Amino acid sequence: MKKPTNYLLFILATLLVGCGVLQKKDEAGFKTLFNGKNLDGWVQHGTEKWYVEKGELICESGPDAQYGYLSTADYYDNFELSLEFKQEANGNSGVFFRSTFEGTKVSGWQVEVAPPGSHTGGIYESYGRGWLIQPGPEQEKALKMGEWNTLKVIAKGPAVTTWLNGVEMVQIEDQKIGEGKGAIALQIHDGGGIKVRWRNIRIRPLGK
Repeated sequence: MKKPTNYLLFILATLLVGCGVLQKKDEAGFKTLFNGKNLDGWVQHGTEKWYVEKGELICESGPDAQYGYLSTADYYDNFELSLEFKQEANGNSGVFFRSTFEGTKVSGWQVEVAPPGSHTGGIYESYGRGWLIQPGPEQEKALKMGEWNTLKVIAKGPAVTTWLNGVEMVQIEDQKIGEGKGAIALQIHDGGGIKVRWRNIRIRPLGK
């Protein structure tokens, strides 16, 4: 009987350690945006494909090959956002923040997610001023095409900084960005042939 008892104690201890880890994450203030099971908490814009497979969120071009977005139901102003993405095929996508939607017309700002040399981590203003800032050639090398990449974005007032795989990509202060309000959103670009996987999408609200 000793072996089963010891085994049960080991399992219990493992579970308690796991709970401690989860508690630490909660204490850090992070909230999980994607539950790994379905699209609860998200709003789809457009006809492109958004689905869950093996705990990953996938965006894929549909037959219309148009722009598509998946936005959070909630708005986030000041925050630290972290997520992982893996580009398959073309991989042209993006992470929008402080953004609002009219159909598939988006007003807001995009942290670019794109193939090599196409300024992943840079900031683009849709239906506005276009590119606001792009990473330099050395920073561009941080992207691992076809592999999992970690993107981090901190937005606080007019200041926004992005990191890719631990490398600081861009930093900008912009009054118009500071006045923006809206959702976090993932994008699929038009043109067809695009597929991107996402996971571990987490956000931590920041004070004013």
